[in-house]
Amino acid sequence: MYKQKSRANNRRSSARNYAQNRQSSSTNKISNLVKRLSPTWQACIPLACLIVLGWSYVAVAQAPAGPTTADLKVALDTLWVAIAAFLVFFMNAGFCMLETGFCRQKNAVNVLAKNLIVFALSTVAFWAIGFGLMFGDGNDFIGWNGFFLAGADNSPAIGTDYKGVFSALNWTGVPLAAKFLFQLVFAGTAATIVSGAVAERIKFVDFLIFSLLLVGIAYPITGHWIWGAGWLADLGFWDFAGSTVVHSVGGWAALMGAAFLGPRIGRYQNKQVVALPGHNMSIATLGCLILWLGWFGFNPGSVMAADPNAITHIALTTNMAGAVGGIAATVTAWVYLGKPDLSMIINGILAGLVGITASCAYVSVPSSIVIGLIAGILVVFSVPFFDKLGIDDPVGATSVHLVCGIWGTLAVGLFSVGPGGYSWMVDAAGSKVGPHGLFVGGGFNSLIAQVIGVLSVGGITVLLSTVFWLALKATLGIRVTREEELEGLDIGEHGMEAYSGFLKEASSDGFTEGKSSGEYSKGEDFSTT
Repeated sequence: MYKQKSRANNRRSSARNYAQNRQSSSTNKISNLVKRLSPTWQACIPLACLIVLGWSYVAVAQAPAGPTTADLKVALDTLWVAIAAFLVFFMNAGFCMLETGFCRQKNAVNVLAKNLIVFALSTVAFWAIGFGLMFGDGNDFIGWNGFFLAGADNSPAIGTDYKGVFSALNWTGVPLAAKFLFQLVFAGTAATIVSGAVAERIKFVDFLIFSLLLVGIAYPITGHWIWGAGWLADLGFWDFAGSTVVHSVGGWAALMGAAFLGPRIGRYQNKQVVALPGHNMSIATLGCLILWLGWFGFNPGSVMAADPNAITHIALTTNMAGAVGGIAATVTAWVYLGKPDLSMIINGILAGLVGITASCAYVSVPSSIVIGLIAGILVVFSVPFFDKLGIDDPVGATSVHLVCGIWGTLAVGLFSVGPGGYSWMVDAAGSKVGPHGLFVGGGFNSLIAQVIGVLSVGGITVLLSTVFWLALKATLGIRVTREEELEGLDIGEHGMEAYSGFLKEASSDGFTEGKSSGEYSKGEDFSTT
């Protein structure tokens, strides 16, 4: 053991001696190299060292500073607004699936084509004129600046620091592009609502033209009154995420379109409503779930800031209203119709979501339950009501978006907690703002303002929609021929089928007799099954 320790000590001693010898040798080499230099070069060595040290200090001093807290807030707010906009955009897929499933298979391609192209048209129309009319600086009735997103703008500056032509949006600290993108997807939603109500009998080109007029003119005008710091906003009208601005406007336009088009062939016979059931309830249900998901961008995204308290509260009230709306519609349909109709469950969920949209940031969770409950009941009775009026709406868009949009707008004046009731209910200057509902001690002021808003927006939307529909009817004609409607718009308008090779419609006795798609004659009326 001693010998082993001695050998180990010797090895360590040898290693130290070797390292010291190498270090000494290197030092001697450097010293000899310096001595070989001329005195002038030797004098330059300290100066070179000083220069290197000076450069190092300057480089460190001029290194770019990290992002400030304000920069990080803008980045987070912008990220949240973009994600919310993407969720709302994805609602187009939900509308596609919902409307296609609720319609007959011979019109599936037509419904899909309308829902797909409408957002493309909305993008161009809203960029060119709609955004300027809605949010551009002007007067209390219309905006006159910002067309094609042109004009001064120093976003994301907010409040009095903002200098630009979109003063109505100076409360949100995100870039102009983010503001436009988020508002664009809302405009597209308003146009898509119309698609379902006029399905299965409207000419494709007329729907495209009407969508351009709605998104470019009608929607932004009423939107300016509310979200563009117009006269309704000055009056005290509140609509946080669009029960009126988006859903009721789309609903009014859809109602007028369905009225001017008339019912589908075979819908009403001998004063009786004949069911024309949708061909695929599976994709209709999928569409409902996609729309439910999209609403988590629709409502919480309207905060337009990454405020965790506001986002989570709004998401909770939104989800609660949708869930209770679905439950209420299920029970009501079960009692009223005798069966828990799936289409009513779907529309009940959507009704609750539409109903809470205006007040989601201003009401408590228990209040959101009441709002969703009433919306779910309303939609069940609204669908047969419009049928009694002879207004044929294949997907129930008017019942969901118009009726429940009106209810949701009025609910603001009934259940809102009052100015500053929640931490996010403040303006850019930090002052407490917000509606105060009748049922929580606010009196009638907020409710009266909401009623005025519903009537005024409904009146101008009906007027403009009537002008648009009548002009199209007088020039191009808005309805397809009887033969095209019986054969299906897929063939008549698009020359193709959604399910090529599959059975298309059952005969009047419920059996197909071996007929495949395309074997029916043009004059054969099988649309009443």
